[in-house]
Amino acid sequence: MQISEASTTNTFSLFNLGFRVFFIAAGIFSVVSIALWSAIYLFNVDLPTGAISSFQWHAHEMIYGYAIAVIAGFLLAAVRNWTGVQTLHGKPLMALFSLWLVARILFLFGTTYLTAAAIIDSLFLFFLAIAIAYPIIKVKQWSQVGILAKVILFLVFNVFFYLGAMGILSDGIYWGIYGGIYLVVGLILTMARRVVPFFIERGVGYPVTLYNSKLLDISNLVLFILFFIADVFLQNPLLSSSLALTLFIINSVRLIGWHTKGIWKNSMLWSLYLALCFICFGFLLFAAVYFLGVEKYLAIHAFTFGGIGLITLSMMSRVALGHTGRDVNRPPAMVPYALGILVLGAVVRVIFPLFNATQYNLWIGTSQVLWIIAFLIFAITYLPMLIKPRIDNQPG
Repeated sequence: MQISEASTTNTFSLFNLGFRVFFIAAGIFSVVSIALWSAIYLFNVDLPTGAISSFQWHAHEMIYGYAIAVIAGFLLAAVRNWTGVQTLHGKPLMALFSLWLVARILFLFGTTYLTAAAIIDSLFLFFLAIAIAYPIIKVKQWSQVGILAKVILFLVFNVFFYLGAMGILSDGIYWGIYGGIYLVVGLILTMARRVVPFFIERGVGYPVTLYNSKLLDISNLVLFILFFIADVFLQNPLLSSSLALTLFIINSVRLIGWHTKGIWKNSMLWSLYLALCFICFGFLLFAAVYFLGVEKYLAIHAFTFGGIGLITLSMMSRVALGHTGRDVNRPPAMVPYALGILVLGAVVRVIFPLFNATQYNLWIGTSQVLWIIAFLIFAITYLPMLIKPRIDNQPG
């Protein structure tokens, strides 16, 4: 593969490729955002949020702040590998990142600067879509159009959120938040099918062929789209819960087919697998919302804290190793601890309230602290390798 590379003469390499700056920014921002959310939720710190609630502020920033940063970093690196075309680096990457950063800073003041945040946030997603589209279109790699479409949909649903916050679109806030969550989950399910079996088969250290089925893949995609429509636009609890139950069964079968005992010896594998288990469990909890009266927020946090949080931390840890010339199966010593701490946080946040809801604030506070510790470990561990050139002297 011939790739037109960015120059590597500068020893400060933070803007050599998108994963570097967006991964470290995502790690730091997640600590800041959750710390502020903890202060708001547990200690009644005031944040001027105007037409939206503090819960909606928190949800928006974890989706369109944290998760999107991880997605941007991952795709800017992955599209370069898929297409052989150099993605943003240097000053253009710095400009794109600045849009994300300014929008996040503005939103730290609640909705005080809502209009400015809306414009800048939308521009960020617009230019991110262009940055990803250019290499794909240049080499006519149409198989990646589905990934590009999801990035465009993030822009659309974020606009929905802002229109709702401005009082222009009545369901805009709901569409923006839940549509954003399910877009991230959908992207994870799509990418997981591409990479997780591949990672497992090559990472366990012994020959293994995992079970995959086109029927399962197609069924999962179609039913997830229907689930998305049912919960976001139709807001039909019976239909949403019924579809969620079917998705739980399909994804359980898929995960059984992907299991082999060797994954439990490699933190870069068990973290991915457990994240998908939390998403699968989220579908089960979502089914229980209608049929057993389980609170919807538990299903949502199975998707977000356990699924999105764990898989993004795991993928950032893995991708950063591979793209800086390191062994992806030998992470720094503290990384397995960070991943384990986040798993514990997800258990406390999602499972403990099922058995003892009277201590709900304790479970939330504990899970927030565990999240902050996990991402602090990531940020401190990976910052040195992300700002320095690859150890193998290759570009990137």
